[in-house]
Amino acid sequence: MLAAYLILTLVTALGLHPFVAVLLAAPIMFAVGWLLQTYLLNRVLGADILPPLLVTFGLSVVTQNALLEGFTADSRKLSAGAIESQAMHLGPVTLGVMPVLTLASAVAVIFALDQLFYRTALGRAFRATSDDPVTAQLMGIRPERVFAIATGIALVVATIAALYLGTRANFDPTIGPARLLYAFEAVIIGGLGSLWGTLAGGMVIGVAQALGAAVNPEWQILSGHVAFVLVLLLRPRGLFPRAID
Repeated sequence: MLAAYLILTLVTALGLHPFVAVLLAAPIMFAVGWLLQTYLLNRVLGADILPPLLVTFGLSVVTQNALLEGFTADSRKLSAGAIESQAMHLGPVTLGVMPVLTLASAVAVIFALDQLFYRTALGRAFRATSDDPVTAQLMGIRPERVFAIATGIALVVATIAALYLGTRANFDPTIGPARLLYAFEAVIIGGLGSLWGTLAGGMVIGVAQALGAAVNPEWQILSGHVAFVLVLLLRPRGLFPRAID
């Protein structure tokens, strides 16, 4: 949500297309994540999970109210131009360009993260720190720095998501918690620790919502939650559970 407003500001101030503005917003959000983790979140990390939860909850409240002051409660939308209504015809099937771009971007991001985590030294540092930060520190890894880089990368991914959130739907300062719920459900459906499972979980929720809306528009959101509950009943550990190691 914060990244969506940053892209909106760049589009408005510089006259950029949203797909160009995201290239400027991504490094800014990485810096925000790095600074946030380095100078705030690292100070409350420890055996007790409650302090980080309280701090991030407080940040959410502050961010929402700051954006309400700066942008009011009016819904906004990013305009991507003619591409929003363009479609591709593959035989009898017609696909919208924006939905295809959204899916392609999601696959590309998951692939890039998978390669980063399992094919690079930084990824090994991520996994080692996640598994045992004390031992990782003995091996020369600085957990605080690893946490800061991870948070920065997380906000870059959120910025890419914000581009499609802003171009495909309206957004306002209070929309964050609702999107967070969908993200939580996607991760649980896919299985904790599985990147590709998270993508599958998001697709399950999306398809369920689309089918629910086709039957009755009032069932759209409910259908996604019902799919989440059904998956938990049948596969309590998710579709593709995987421990990060």
